[in-house]
Amino acid sequence: MGRVGLRVLALMLLLGAAPAQAAEAVTLSGVLAQGSVALGQTEPGAAVRLGDIPVPVSPDGRFVLGFAYNAPETAVLSVRLPDGKTETQTLEIARTAYDIQRIDGLPTAKVSPNPADTKRIQDDQARIRGERQEALAEPSFPRLGFILPAEGRRSGVFGSQRILNGQPRQPHFGIDIAAPVGTPFVSPADGVVRVASKDFFLLGGTIMVDHGYGMTSVFAHCEDVLVKEGQRVQRGEQLGTIGNTGRSTGAHLHWGTAVGGINVDPAVVLETLRP
Repeated sequence: MGRVGLRVLALMLLLGAAPAQAAEAVTLSGVLAQGSVALGQTEPGAAVRLGDIPVPVSPDGRFVLGFAYNAPETAVLSVRLPDGKTETQTLEIARTAYDIQRIDGLPTAKVSPNPADTKRIQDDQARIRGERQEALAEPSFPRLGFILPAEGRRSGVFGSQRILNGQPRQPHFGIDIAAPVGTPFVSPADGVVRVASKDFFLLGGTIMVDHGYGMTSVFAHCEDVLVKEGQRVQRGEQLGTIGNTGRSTGAHLHWGTAVGGINVDPAVVLETLRP
């Protein structure tokens, strides 16, 4: 599957030339690969950065790293400890092999929208990006752990190159779960609803949940949206029902996850961030 077997790797990082007593200042568990996530633990009160990007850290020192689907081969992790000392480590990021997925029979307006519809798409995308940025300021939630939001056939995978009606499009940033219209789906983890809309142009009925740690989930093509913006939800609580709205050729739930605005594979999130 090109994901280092999707197995969870335990990594003890010896940061820089730190002395022995600081050798375990940071631990990571997860997959260091394109499109993947890793769960970190450091000292309470420490500040973490991945490259130039600050990483939210919980009061007890937990944090989540996300690596883009096309992340470069290395990334620099830096930790400023409560005593003021900064330690760094260069992480090696494995390449991921992605599938090519061809989807035909889509309405022309959904593949090549007119200027007015293009403006709607851009506005929808800007809304998601903006809410993801706001999510970075949300305090981390006390319980972190993800479950599958719905049962069904996996009809789409993360990172696959989408060819729509013969036209190449951007990669698919999520997984698709095919199930009948009206099938309930739940929140995979605790969080706050930031988007609850019934009419995004491409995504149709759309829900976005902020899980803390800079993590968000987006659910698309919903038939029913059963939550409101600002509502706090718990893991396993119903959010809506699966539909066939927006740019869709059959009833399914699109579930996308992001860390700090970086799209990551929900399948790896499930493996790495279990309850």
